[in-house]
Amino acid sequence: MPVPPAAATLEEAIQAALATVDDPEIRRPITELGMVKGFTVTDERVRVELLLTVAGCPLRDKLNADITAALTRIPGIATVEIDFGVMTAEQRQQLQATLRGGGAAAAEPVIPFAQPGSRTRVYAVASGKGGVGKSSVTVNLAAALAKRGLSVGVIDADIYGHSVPRMLGVDGKPTRVEDMIMPPQSHGVKVISIGMFTAGNAAVVWRGPMLHRALQQFLADVYWGDLDVLLLDLPPGTGDVAISLAQLLPNAEILVVTTPQAAAAEVAERAGAIALQTHQRLVGVVENMSWLELPDGSRMEVFGAGGGATVAESLTRTVGASVPLLGQIPLDTRVREAGDAGAPIVVADPAAPAAQALDAIAERLAVRRESLVGKPLGLMVNARRG
Repeated sequence: MPVPPAAATLEEAIQAALATVDDPEIRRPITELGMVKGFTVTDERVRVELLLTVAGCPLRDKLNADITAALTRIPGIATVEIDFGVMTAEQRQQLQATLRGGGAAAAEPVIPFAQPGSRTRVYAVASGKGGVGKSSVTVNLAAALAKRGLSVGVIDADIYGHSVPRMLGVDGKPTRVEDMIMPPQSHGVKVISIGMFTAGNAAVVWRGPMLHRALQQFLADVYWGDLDVLLLDLPPGTGDVAISLAQLLPNAEILVVTTPQAAAAEVAERAGAIALQTHQRLVGVVENMSWLELPDGSRMEVFGAGGGATVAESLTRTVGASVPLLGQIPLDTRVREAGDAGAPIVVADPAAPAAQALDAIAERLAVRRESLVGKPLGLMVNARRG
């Protein structure tokens, strides 16, 4: 936690200290969000009136601890008391407007990642069929990117087969501020999933329009903040969600996951070729479960070999642009075990070969080539002399 600058009075020091405390969900100073109603000082005791967005705020204890720690570092302050209140509807509306960058009458929510000025890299992780480890790849890439200090979000867009919250160890529910949703975080990754809104392990039985609306809400109604990278874990195949994604996020880049076997590779090619119809960029191919490391150091190619390279070459020919094989991830039971435990292998066991392969892929995704379209190049043209 940052140390507040020197202040001329005790009241100024308290105000500066409170400004160093971030709301755990929104990650912005509580003073900036209008959560501090006021404070009083009596002898060496500070009493702070704090307004929560909702009465049952799950991170109330953390706010209490952070504020107490910040204030007791001020010389002359020995005790901190915090009186928790709840924002009125008008105050929540003002907070919502502040977060969306508008005034009191903020415009209707829009998808920030689809705006021309957005700097967020959006990667849609796709596969032709289920069972290739697409979700495991997604959560590990997200965690690996977050470890690099990037602000990362994940949308579990696999509505029927949602599994991302378990793999990231997220068991909390989103917090609502009016019609804005604050996503839970784990391992430095913000995440939203339809599984957070269903009872228990209930199945989701929806048709196309409802799937489209759910994806739209995840993109527009969730407060993501300033993300560097957003990953979407798509359902297998080329169905409704893939089509909706192309409409809502035409700038999203497609990352295709396959296994080495020929049957999976053929289906993966079809999943990637949808980019021709949606005019989205294919960022590359990831081959998962490439081989099994044996105790003697040799490799067993359980699912065959060459599928990833085949998909990359085929898609390169199809779209007429380079679609690289970004990496090959070995088959390792620790990937499954880490996912079941809610700690991606890049976090739980970064020295594992599978973790290192995933980390190398994340490194390639962390740097995106910038387009020069519309940018001045700073070139000077000399006048032609006769």
